[in-house]
Amino acid sequence: MQILAVDIGTGTQDILLLHPGLALENAFKLVMPSPTMIIRRRLQQATLRREGVLLSGVMMGGGPCHWAAEDHLRAGLPLYATPEAARTFNDDLDWVEREMGVGLVAPDEAGGLSGVTEIPLTDFDLPALRRALQAFGLVLAPAAVAVAVFDHGAAPPQVSDRQFRFDYLASQILQHNRLTAFAHRSEDIPSSMTRMQAVAQSAGELDGPLLLMDTAPAAVLGASLDPAATLQPRQLIANVGNFHTLAFRLGPQGIEGVFEHHTGLIDRTRLEQLLLALADTTLTHREVFDDHGHGAWLRPGVPAWRLGPDASLIVTGPRRGMLAASALQPHLAVPFGDMMLAGCFGLVAAMAEHLPELAEPILASLAGLTADRAPWELE
Repeated sequence: MQILAVDIGTGTQDILLLHPGLALENAFKLVMPSPTMIIRRRLQQATLRREGVLLSGVMMGGGPCHWAAEDHLRAGLPLYATPEAARTFNDDLDWVEREMGVGLVAPDEAGGLSGVTEIPLTDFDLPALRRALQAFGLVLAPAAVAVAVFDHGAAPPQVSDRQFRFDYLASQILQHNRLTAFAHRSEDIPSSMTRMQAVAQSAGELDGPLLLMDTAPAAVLGASLDPAATLQPRQLIANVGNFHTLAFRLGPQGIEGVFEHHTGLIDRTRLEQLLLALADTTLTHREVFDDHGHGAWLRPGVPAWRLGPDASLIVTGPRRGMLAASALQPHLAVPFGDMMLAGCFGLVAAMAEHLPELAEPILASLAGLTADRAPWELE
């Protein structure tokens, strides 16, 4: 049996192929360019060739591909997109057309465009994964799939994307009070989580269940599997991502606090201030939101902590080096020996809860109960 977990970030997509019943250290892994980086490169190549471009497919992560699309238009070259693909840039399609200059075309009209290069958009490309693994003699046939993406959600008109995103985080905590609350079976994805919906759409027909989860909680959940995270019952676990930094305060009352900010708008000093304020309960939503972050939330009545004596600081994420020399002396999490796969390990842990039919073998792998087995023993 195979379990496939894919954590899709801004810089990389991290891929774990696990055979439950086999130790996680022996799972097969790939760390490859993210989908938005792949589309960015294809757009840049079309710009150099002076070609018009049609973007088709579904909504996906923006950032690098968005910037490449703007560069293409600034070069005076035509860029068309189907409505679903155009939502990669903004949920407001009038804005995409008016402000960016993208030409919107209906899917049934796209075939009538001549002299353009078509670039399909998708965050999750299962056929590409099958081809890549086939080159190494592996036949991809997962019994279940889990995918993590960062989803701002489709905010209503006149509502801040940042506020809408943080309202989702806070509501999941208040309803469920556990990190796995940020994972959803494909049939249960909230209608507002349009990027997750797009992944489910592009996954097509699978032979087993599909689980979607937000990237930052997945990474934090994975980091919590580092043995150092069990040394104290209280932790601040921060995921310092390429675009976003999210930190959870975890203690006797479950999720006791959280903040999320844009990594590019903070430095080490500012991040230390935020973490200390989350620990001592002085951090406010207004402070983070007015600083152009998403926000902060603290459970009423939780006590102040001192990092070190009272609580561990655990850090993961591709930009965790921001805190490597910090006076806060964080532990740089390496769950199962691989920091870059923290999000995938979190996905696997979430699958054990949301897919109870697979829980027993998944939990055995997470607990290291099969560490004496080698890969060829399961073939």
